[in-house]
Amino acid sequence: MRSDLIKLGPDRAPARAMLRATGLDDAALAKPLVAVVHTWSDVSPCNLNLRELAREAAAGIRAAGGTPVEFNTIAVTDGIAMGTPGMRYSLVSRELIADSIETAVEGHCIDAMLLLCGCDKTIPAAAMAMARLDIPAVVLYGGTIAHGLHRNTPITIQQVFEAVGAHGAGQIDDAQLHAVECAACSGAGACGGQFTANTMAMVLTALGLSPLGLNDIPATHPDKPAAARRCGELVMQCLREGRTPRALIDRRALGNAARMVAATAGSTNAVLHLLAIAREAGVEWSLEDFQPASAGTPVIADLLPGGRYTAVELFQAGGCARVAQELIDAGLLDDAPTVTGRSLFSEVAALPRVATQTVVHAVATPLKPRGGYSILYGNLAPDGCVLKIPGNDSAGHGATRFSGRAHVFESEEAAFAAVQEGRIDKGEVVVIRNEGPAGGPGMREMLGVTAALVGRGLGDDVALITDGRFSGATHGFMVGHIAPEAARGGPIALLRDGDTIHIDALARRIDTDADLAARRAQWSAPAPKATRGVLAKFALLVGSAADGATTQPVSPAPRSVPSTQGVTA
Repeated sequence: MRSDLIKLGPDRAPARAMLRATGLDDAALAKPLVAVVHTWSDVSPCNLNLRELAREAAAGIRAAGGTPVEFNTIAVTDGIAMGTPGMRYSLVSRELIADSIETAVEGHCIDAMLLLCGCDKTIPAAAMAMARLDIPAVVLYGGTIAHGLHRNTPITIQQVFEAVGAHGAGQIDDAQLHAVECAACSGAGACGGQFTANTMAMVLTALGLSPLGLNDIPATHPDKPAAARRCGELVMQCLREGRTPRALIDRRALGNAARMVAATAGSTNAVLHLLAIAREAGVEWSLEDFQPASAGTPVIADLLPGGRYTAVELFQAGGCARVAQELIDAGLLDDAPTVTGRSLFSEVAALPRVATQTVVHAVATPLKPRGGYSILYGNLAPDGCVLKIPGNDSAGHGATRFSGRAHVFESEEAAFAAVQEGRIDKGEVVVIRNEGPAGGPGMREMLGVTAALVGRGLGDDVALITDGRFSGATHGFMVGHIAPEAARGGPIALLRDGDTIHIDALARRIDTDADLAARRAQWSAPAPKATRGVLAKFALLVGSAADGATTQPVSPAPRSVPSTQGVTA
């Protein structure tokens, strides 16, 4: 056992003495030490139930012959930090969480680990740590929040952000905004739509890192504690059988995850996070690998933000398994190993189908003919970017083209103020730059701006492009992750008000007619926004969004860019 390094021999007596002080005896010390790592916090509902689940997981580990040891790490709650300077710390927290898991587990020579995660960045961080350490491990998502109820209508945090826009436009008053605010969040659990948390929970299952069906169980459902106990037992099985995460994460698993995201019109943050997970696992996977997954996979799940239902209704309809069943029937997934020791197809086949449900459609009768995102290139994004394809028209197709005049902002705050003051006109392309991984620093999400646009009725009439990110709750014609970013000299830094910008999802292009080359000599890098502390360190170390925006000191996997892109400087 790895833990023998701290437990065996006369020279380890001091270490054993300290372990005994925690309540461990000879019998407990003779067993494998299994970390139960969670991101519990009571600052938000997203991670609120994880300490309770940790107790259940520890019980499962003990029952299966292990000795659990508990570690806690941080979480930054995007829904609270959104639109504030605190949001700069969100993506940073992904790296900190992965690093802290590595530090605690390696620092104590732990034999295996069970990870419990909740809101957005805790989920990819857990997967990154699993891939990095490659010891027997299982991860369980704490579960979705139940939807709120306002005027007998189910609502989520998405409607609160959009109500802010409606309030700014004078469409609702203070009392109405307060009523929406008070009704939206019902208790423990992460945001209820197919936003980043639920999207990434599905990714964990598709990668084989979580047992099929357990992440789908809502946070407050009575079956969730038993799911945690089951994971505790399962991690001991993985330890006995020598099953580790890198044996699961390969190109098949990454492709399955990308298709599941596309089929559910999930968060574009999954692109960033899957790139990061692939790099930790040592698997060659590039931005371009997402394109066939989206282009060849229809949207079959009717989920918020663009659809009607939350993750609670998806759970009732069969959850992740039901989506996988439909994709497998259509030949759109590859069989791959999972953490249970059985293959994905075997796990899916073992679960029944809900007879009557309206959340997940068959591939033959999709909501949209292709996935909810597209990878674009052009003279504004030589290294690529991610377009979140907007909602359906009457024919079931999302809008695919947008051209308009640039309205340039140097920060999210400046753009949000312009929206709230009514200074954004129909037909414009809102440009928010210097919000990338290094320039932000932290690559903030633009949900405050995008939701305010929707709330003011401009969601279908403007586009927005940024070197920052979008929340999974964002919908509309939005382009994010533009690379290279402005702070590192990307072409988006050279745009001016009034420049014409063309976005074409079918041609996979984002271009401007402006003579960017003539402006290049006049450009100089902006001064760093952070000069000390974790943000300054992150800005110095972080890589491109096109490579997952990680801080790992390794060469990025090679990117495959379409030969027809015709990119110019």
